[in-house]
Amino acid sequence: MVRLKQLWSSVMVLAVVVIGAGAVPITYLESAVAKGAVCLDGSAPAYHFDKGSGSGVNNWIVHMEGGGWCTDIATCVKRKTTMKGSSKFMNKDFGFSGILGGKQSTNPDFYNWNRIKVRYCDGSSFTGDIEAVDPTNKLFFRGARVWRAVIDDLMAKGMSNAQNAILSGCSAGALAAILHCDEFKSILPKTAKVKCVSDAGFFIHGKDISGGSYIESYYNKVVATHGSAKSLPASCTSSMKPELCFFPQYVVKTMQTPLFVINAAFDSWQIKNVLAPTSVDKRKEWKDCKLDLKKCTAAQLQTVQGYRDQMLAALEPVRATTTRGLFLDSCHAHCQGGSAATWSGAQGPQVGNTKMAKAVGDWFYERSTFQNIDCPSLNCNPTCPAVSTED
Repeated sequence: MVRLKQLWSSVMVLAVVVIGAGAVPITYLESAVAKGAVCLDGSAPAYHFDKGSGSGVNNWIVHMEGGGWCTDIATCVKRKTTMKGSSKFMNKDFGFSGILGGKQSTNPDFYNWNRIKVRYCDGSSFTGDIEAVDPTNKLFFRGARVWRAVIDDLMAKGMSNAQNAILSGCSAGALAAILHCDEFKSILPKTAKVKCVSDAGFFIHGKDISGGSYIESYYNKVVATHGSAKSLPASCTSSMKPELCFFPQYVVKTMQTPLFVINAAFDSWQIKNVLAPTSVDKRKEWKDCKLDLKKCTAAQLQTVQGYRDQMLAALEPVRATTTRGLFLDSCHAHCQGGSAATWSGAQGPQVGNTKMAKAVGDWFYERSTFQNIDCPSLNCNPTCPAVSTED
């Protein structure tokens, strides 16, 4: 469990890496505090807003930051003294790039939209909603309220006139984009084109190396600790246990709003924490392999390859209709749409000879459908960028 927390720290660092120029100042949503829509420590939620211009003035992309989850009182108490649990510790400016980039050359379809990055400070993928606050730990589990307060504020600032809108995110924020997708569409004008994009948020209900599903028990703790059940899509919870409705493969089956999934078949976070979590690796045989696949044995690489098979099975609901899009590369990566280099750059990953910026843009504007699955084995795609073992 200690190792899992350390790995989440790596994801949290990754989620706030700033690539590119054009820093956008933070906006603290102080009015949300009175509604109880607050971070884990009770501080005001926050976001960064770069206003649209020209043809993009009535188009909106709301992108939710990632950074893992906290599963119990102890991990949430620790989290509330960081930028992932309190707006008091957040950086005041954020450079936008990738899917949020403001340059036409690197983000041709969305560069002049209203672009918002919602900061992540609740630890529940914006699903928590418990009224009571324990005076001993002073933790506020209010992620769902935070999400709604931000959306309501953006509606008041012009999103109520949206013609086109995207709800997106990275990692835990991408999971939030899936979980809130239909609700987002229901809030926006009926005349608006509304779609959702998940970048590395398709966490699967996978089997781990012991044959069990550690990630299911992990999500069960998140849902229980944050009181998330009532905020998860009712179309899923009406027929499944709430913790299973944290898995996109079950939520997508009944989703009404078009969704585009960007994911790595060999997702670096999922290999470390879904396939080979430290708690089930009793002999530490996967300790080095899961951090650097070059250190895996032939048998371990076969197991990693098998994880891709699990991923493909979980993605079946996405592939069931062409209104959904899929960019599944065979890279060992996690969150690929946040930098100009990987989103549209010359060295960025391609699937079907297409970069993700073009794939998502064509899908959103319905210039063409896009559901492409990369070549089947690890390292088979020469356009995959090298991944640091610290990723």
